[in-house]
Amino acid sequence: MPTAGRELFAAFAFPPNELGYCGPPDSSVLLDGDGPAAIDRHARGFEGAWPYLEEIAAATGRDDPLDPAVVSAYWVGGPLLDRVDSSRMVDRLRTALPGQPTGLLDHLDGRAEVLAHHSFHVFVVYPWVRFLRTDTADSGHPIRILQSCRIRWGVVDAVDDDHVIIASHPLRFEDGRLILADPVPERVRWRRDGVSLAPRPAVGETVAAHWDWVCGTLDETQRDALSAATSSTLSLVNRVRR
Repeated sequence: MPTAGRELFAAFAFPPNELGYCGPPDSSVLLDGDGPAAIDRHARGFEGAWPYLEEIAAATGRDDPLDPAVVSAYWVGGPLLDRVDSSRMVDRLRTALPGQPTGLLDHLDGRAEVLAHHSFHVFVVYPWVRFLRTDTADSGHPIRILQSCRIRWGVVDAVDDDHVIIASHPLRFEDGRLILADPVPERVRWRRDGVSLAPRPAVGETVAAHWDWVCGTLDETQRDALSAATSSTLSLVNRVRR
């Protein structure tokens, strides 16, 4: 059984899993090397990510939802997302999450251009976007959650034994719209107690971060794909929230 896709899934899924936000208990399953079958069982318990992986796999003729290309498309982005039917994806999520409070999922119509991407789950399916209010003094907490939960990219400016400083576009809520602002320095861990999700980054590389962890490096194509998917979802959110 191929392991590359499972290792990629583990790298991106571990940060929220260890915090107890997503997936089954015992996030160590994603790290301790019990084998691909154990990761398969654990991955199926992610009620958020798993429907997307299955839909991407089905739309692209792949039998394995943890195929590396499928996993990369969900977390990072890329052309495979264009092959997933938007209406089918929305219907699948509404069926998979019955009775759960969501953000904007129930406000979408059949014309919405939906990407089977993690940014869609963060900004549209999770309920946090509903707590953004232009008439309140502080939308800081929802923004911090949305910023941490999305996959973000940044150029490494400095590296030490456990952390990196990256220049990354922060999420902002301005004039009733979610936007990505100009890059600012951000400190993210790449290792803790000798455990890492990806090799030690190098200054000048672009990395992907999820919550407080570096999940891996991105080449230019991957960075552009992540940027495009994020921008597409933010545009959808800003249209629907009007």
